Amino acid sequence: MLIRPAGADILISRHLLISRHLLSSRQLFISRQLSTSTQFLTRSYSTALPSHSLDMPLHRIDGDITEDRQLAAKKNKKVQLPIGLKGFRLLYHPLYNKDTGFSPEERKAFEIDGLLPREHLSLEQQMQLELERVRAKSDPLEKFIGLSALQDRNETLFYKLIVENLAETMPIIYTPTVGKACQMYSHIFRRTRGIFLTPDDKDRMSEILRHSPNQDVRLIVVTDGQRILGLGDLGAGGMGIPIGKLSLYCAGAGIHPGFTLPIMLDVGTDNEELLRDPYYAGWRHRRLKGEAYDEVVEAFITAVQNVFPRAIVQFEDFHRSTAFDLLTRYRNRLPSFNDDIQGTAAVGLGGILAAIKNLDTDLASQRVVFLGTGTAGFGIGELFKLALERAGLDEAAIAKSMVFLDSKGLVYGGREGVDSDPQKRQVALQKREMDLYGFSGDADLVEVIDKVKPTVLVGTTAVAGAFTEQAIRTMAKYCDRPVVLPFSNPTSHAECTAQQAIEWSDGRAIVGSGSPFDPVKYNGNTYEIGQGNNSWIFPGLGLGAIVSRTRIITDSMFLVAADAMAECVTPARFNTGAIYPQSHELRNVSEHIAKAVVREAMRLQYGRRLKDAEVEEAVRRSMWYPRYLEYELAPEHQRPHSRL
Repeated sequence: MLIRPAGADILISRHLLISRHLLSSRQLFISRQLSTSTQFLTRSYSTALPSHSLDMPLHRIDGDITEDRQLAAKKNKKVQLPIGLKGFRLLYHPLYNKDTGFSPEERKAFEIDGLLPREHLSLEQQMQLELERVRAKSDPLEKFIGLSALQDRNETLFYKLIVENLAETMPIIYTPTVGKACQMYSHIFRRTRGIFLTPDDKDRMSEILRHSPNQDVRLIVVTDGQRILGLGDLGAGGMGIPIGKLSLYCAGAGIHPGFTLPIMLDVGTDNEELLRDPYYAGWRHRRLKGEAYDEVVEAFITAVQNVFPRAIVQFEDFHRSTAFDLLTRYRNRLPSFNDDIQGTAAVGLGGILAAIKNLDTDLASQRVVFLGTGTAGFGIGELFKLALERAGLDEAAIAKSMVFLDSKGLVYGGREGVDSDPQKRQVALQKREMDLYGFSGDADLVEVIDKVKPTVLVGTTAVAGAFTEQAIRTMAKYCDRPVVLPFSNPTSHAECTAQQAIEWSDGRAIVGSGSPFDPVKYNGNTYEIGQGNNSWIFPGLGLGAIVSRTRIITDSMFLVAADAMAECVTPARFNTGAIYPQSHELRNVSEHIAKAVVREAMRLQYGRRLKDAEVEEAVRRSMWYPRYLEYELAPEHQRPHSRL
């Protein structure tokens, strides 16, 4: 239920959005006809909204409580579509199309009778049919292609299917299937979605952003394709990630798709296989680096501020070498965050907090070993440190609570390559901690576990098998209920399987994974495996940032998001073995997180002021749910005098 922005510019924004949709590449074959209709669009959309006004095809955003109540009082149950949106134009508009869901009255009024099979089907019936089609396919990639086609045709039906079947569809539209889709992107490309920007466009990025079908964009997910999941440089194929992430925002937090935009910063690729592929769809050059790369990113950020001044930017799957720099450079310039660093941090910390809460222990007594010092591992460590500071631990206590390893083993001060790396230097053990644990120099994972005796083990290496049997058994020797988090994805890159973690710990491990695993049966018991997917965090955080209108997205917002997520793991859920909620609870979790983020923004005075009692209503009314609305023509005096 997205709430439209308050202010006098709402009609212009809405009509620009409509006209851009109508002129998008999805309807190129009618663009010439539509060029004559622009003059009518600015007076085509009535403000007589249905009582549940947030269900409009183009929804309001920001949770304006006063405006909400005024609009809700109008009691009009039908929606007037833009002038000229009828016939094939309506059927080819994914935000308005209902396919066979148009009623007989609508078919006649909007000149689509005869263009559809006779039978009228409800949204529920259509969803069951689409579900039947998905299940008829055995190949996950084919399921992905089929759902993408549905999204391009009828977004309401697509999101109805996703929302009502999250557990079944999330692994298709996102990890692990999206990884394969990104690898095969150029060969499965059907219809464009989002914006592609290349170095050749550096001086005209604002112009190109205005080509977007959505012109009141509040949420952007952008990637440069260099570090897609655990698969590396996939070039332009990385576009699958922003599209998938935004699908989860819409399904998981109710952010209307009309306010979102996926963007690919296509700055080339160093993937030799892609460069040799005659069908590669991207900018066929070696990946841009250094100052030239920075200039392209700067041009992009400037263009976003010019064209979409209220948009939040999520940086996604940037390489470690650029991710930290971009976050530092831009986080205070516009509301932005890096999901690989901060989102992963919050979901990792949230899982740890859920385990601590349900084990009736405390944060101060935890010792965490991190295998991996990339964006994810470093991010989790930094947020864990913030949580320890909040709990009152001093610097010395915090330093001994976290131990990091990379591909060369223990990360410590003075080791080759550590002091020259800003992130590794920041997390390296120093002499005091080395002496405390009895380290004299290099050490592998098993030795580190044997000396540190961790309660939590976090893996972010993207190296399958990095958690060996000896490592897990050593951990279980010192910890009665070890928390094991093989967070790498896709599934083929997980540090260990859930089955292995359970078996090697004699059934005592509490497992949270980055990719989905089936329940584990061991010694007569069944263990549910909660997936520590970032989707538990970023949809709710994004919604909260939009509703609060915060000008900065702070680390403390991720901390309260982790708290809120952990609160959603009930004792009953934990007793099944899981430290993350069930997939069907995603929207409830996102709502809970969004409220926490809005309140944190209010505490920091970074966003608008609301009364505490208004936060609940503002968030709830900002969440869109996919359902069909009944359409009607605009009044006669608002229509053009000639046919388009």
